[in-house]
Amino acid sequence: MSISPAEITSILKSQIANFDSGVTVESVGTVLQVGDGVARIHGLKDCKVSEMLEFANGVYGIALNLEEDNVGAILLGEDRLVKEGDTVKGTGRIISVPVGEVLIGRVVNALGAPVDGRPPFKAERYANIETGAPNVIQRQPVHEPLQTGIKAIDAMIPIGRGQRELIIGDRQTGKTAVCVDAIINQKGQNVICVYVAIGQKMSTVKSVQKALEDAGAMEYTIIVNAPASEQASMQYIAPFTGCTIGEYFRDKGGHALVIYDDLYKHAVAWRQVSLLLRRPPGREAFPGDIFNLHSRLLERSAKLSKELGSGSLTALPLVEIQQGDVTAYIPTNVISITDGQIYLETDLFNAGIRPAVNVGLSVSRVGGAAQTKAMKKVAGRLRLEMAQYRELAAFAQFGSDLDKATLSTLRRGERLVELLKQKQYRPMPMEDQVMVLFAGINKLLDGIEVAHVGAWEEQFLGWVKGTHPNIVETIRTTKQLDTAVEADLKAAIEAFNRTFKV
Repeated sequence: MSISPAEITSILKSQIANFDSGVTVESVGTVLQVGDGVARIHGLKDCKVSEMLEFANGVYGIALNLEEDNVGAILLGEDRLVKEGDTVKGTGRIISVPVGEVLIGRVVNALGAPVDGRPPFKAERYANIETGAPNVIQRQPVHEPLQTGIKAIDAMIPIGRGQRELIIGDRQTGKTAVCVDAIINQKGQNVICVYVAIGQKMSTVKSVQKALEDAGAMEYTIIVNAPASEQASMQYIAPFTGCTIGEYFRDKGGHALVIYDDLYKHAVAWRQVSLLLRRPPGREAFPGDIFNLHSRLLERSAKLSKELGSGSLTALPLVEIQQGDVTAYIPTNVISITDGQIYLETDLFNAGIRPAVNVGLSVSRVGGAAQTKAMKKVAGRLRLEMAQYRELAAFAQFGSDLDKATLSTLRRGERLVELLKQKQYRPMPMEDQVMVLFAGINKLLDGIEVAHVGAWEEQFLGWVKGTHPNIVETIRTTKQLDTAVEADLKAAIEAFNRTFKV
C-alpha cells in the first residue's frame, strides 16, 4: 500500500490548521495564612478589588486588600476547608448573585443560593452586587405613596416609592413588626418585597417567614438570610445582595421594597472584617469607610425617570440603638443618608401605645408629596392636633385648673392616641384610615369613651362598608375627599354614633 506525498501534505496541512495548543492563562496565587474567615495570598499579580477568588474545596472569597506583596481576602465559606499552601485562582469577575422572578417566594443566603429546603432553582440572570447608584438625570422626585397600612405612619410620616426611610429604636420596640406589616400591605400593589436579615437569630427569621406565609405575602417576597451563625463576610454582603435583587425589578419598570434588618449589625460585621484585614480603626473601632459603605448601599434606592421605565426601589433600613441614644455613631450616619426616620420609643411601647411611634422625633423629608389627596386632607390637621396635645399634656400634669378649650384639646388628643393604636399584622387600607382619622379630627369621637375607641373603630368600619359602600368605594377609587363625600361621611359617622354600643 503506497501513500502519495500529496496525500501526506494535505493531512499535515489540515492537522496544522486545526491545531489548538490549549493554552489558558490563569491568575494563580498561594495561601500564606488563613484564619477567622480571612486569608492572605501571595501572587495574583493582576487581581482587582472585590474580585471573586476560587480556593480549593470549592470555597470562594472576595479580594479586599491589595497590598504590595500579598492580597487580603475574606472567605465566603468554611475557613477550615482552606489550608496554608493551597492554590488560589482569580476568576476575573466581580461577585455576582442570581436575580429574577425565580427567586420570588424563596429564602436564599447572601450568595443567592436557596436555604429553604425546597428544590434548587436555575437562574437565567446574574448581576454584580456592587453597582453604581442612578445619577440625578436618571431619577425623578418621589411622588407615589408606598402605603404601609399603619395609620400613624401613612398619616404623619408618609413613605413614597423610591424613598429611604430609617426605622430606629431600642431592641423589642416593634421595628421588624412595622416592616412585616408594610410587606403584608403590599398585597395586590405590584410591589416585590425583599427582606434582608443580617445577624438575626434563626428563630426570628423563621417567625417573620411564618407571619408572611400566614398572610399570603410570601407570594411576592424574597428573604435574604445571613444569620448570626454565618461568617461576618456573609453578613457584610447580604444587604448588597438584597439590593441587587430589588434593582432587577426596579430596572424592569416595576416596584420593589427592600428592608435591611438591621444596619447596625451590618456595620459590626464590616468592622470585624476590616479589623481582621488590619485596616486602621476609627471612631468606636469602626473603619473609616463605614459611612461610604452605607451611603453606597442606600443611594441605590431611587424612583427612576420616565425614560427608564419609572420603576422604583424603596429602602427601609433598620438601626437598633442603645437606651434611646439616636446620637451614636452609626445612627447619625444613617440618619444623614436617609430621607427621614421613624423613631420607635420604649416608653410608648411599654405604655401600650403600639406601634410606638414618637411623632415628635419622627420625620419624612418627602412629606405630603407621597400622600393621596384624601390622606393629605386629614393628616395635616392630625399632626397639628397631636402636637398641641403633647404640649398641653406636659403642662396639664402640673395643674388641675384648666379652661374648657384646653380640656377639649386634651380629650381629643387622648382619643387620637387611642385611634392610632393598631394590632400587629393588621395593616389597614388607605380608605379605612381616612374614614377613622376624619372622625377623630372632626370632633366626632369626643362623646366616645377613650377605652371604647378601639371597639368603635372596628364596629364602624364593618357598619359603613355594609350600609354606605359608595362612600368607601369613592375614597378608594378617586383617592380624594371632596365636599360631597365629606358631608356624607360626617352624616354616616353621626348616624353610627347614635346606635353605637360596646
